[in-house]
Amino acid sequence: MAETQIEWTDATWNPVAGCSVITSGCTHCYAMEMAKRLEAMGIEKYTGLTRKTGRRAVWNGIVREDHKALMIPYKWRKPRKIFVNSMSDLFHEQVSDSFILDVWEVMRETPRHNYQILTKRPERMAQIIRNKIGEILPNVWLGTSIENDSVVGRITHLRNTPAAIRFISFEPLLGAVGAVDLQDIHWAIIGGESGKYARPIREEWIDEIYGQCLVANTAFFFKQWGTWGKDNKKRSKKANGREYRGRTWDEMPSTPSISV
Repeated sequence: MAETQIEWTDATWNPVAGCSVITSGCTHCYAMEMAKRLEAMGIEKYTGLTRKTGRRAVWNGIVREDHKALMIPYKWRKPRKIFVNSMSDLFHEQVSDSFILDVWEVMRETPRHNYQILTKRPERMAQIIRNKIGEILPNVWLGTSIENDSVVGRITHLRNTPAAIRFISFEPLLGAVGAVDLQDIHWAIIGGESGKYARPIREEWIDEIYGQCLVANTAFFFKQWGTWGKDNKKRSKKANGREYRGRTWDEMPSTPSISV
């Protein structure tokens, strides 16, 4: 676990390492380059998780379960919002059901923390939560990533997942998502892509999501413009900032109400 600069959380916890590229939102995932750097630093669990494509590191599909990492949250006495698996996906097909249950047990036994789990595989998440776990923890937030209209079907799987809080990360937002039903979705995070190969974001795509958040009473969190600003000019993330509609948006979901 480590402190983080991610604006919507306090710390990250990575009991799983490694992943696979499955949709366009994965193409420039920061975790691939980070895994390569961590391997160069001699951190064993990140060894051999990427391959070189041109000048970029890309996941090779190897995924590792780190059983030692399961003990880390117990050591954090101060309550935190914890992003689970910022370097992977807990519901990746190569993560065993039994290991997911072990992660769930850690979260159950540390109710002082709020855990934020974000997946691009919400169909497996729904199946495991309903059929293997069968309980809702008030300190566990479950979310999925949506980058454009080609993957909005993930929302249905998320809505079918029993959870105290459900959230969507529209990041990197790569296209319009269209008219989506945000009923029973408690929180939306919106952000552009950062980095050398970043693809542009358009203000009208954000407007579309913002309007639908208002209708559904979904908390709206604007994380960043990324490398491309609202004027469609390419600059550093810092130069583009976080301001949307003349202000910053750091809304968070309300106190959990159990939803099945």
